[in-house]
Amino acid sequence: MSKVCQVTGRKASRGYKYVTRGIAKKKKGIGLKVTGKTKRRFQPNLMKKRIWLPSEKRFVCLRLSCAALRTIEKLGPEHVINELRANGQKI
Repeated sequence: MSKVCQVTGRKASRGYKYVTRGIAKKKKGIGLKVTGKTKRRFQPNLMKKRIWLPSEKRFVCLRLSCAALRTIEKLGPEHVINELRANGQKI
């Protein structure tokens, strides 16, 4: 299963990890210099949650990010699930 949020669509993104050397200017040094750059991935904060749907009287399991949990708290689970179904996701 890929690491993608079912509600917001957040997924892993790419970036770099920088290795620096030197003393910072605010510590009266000459400044920090980048001596190395390594590729890395930024993973989304995903968790598997069971959400109760009162209209269907059942739980629905979703893979959500923290931002999606806040969206569900704000809009309500019924509204979010109906939008997902309208977009063609099977839940």
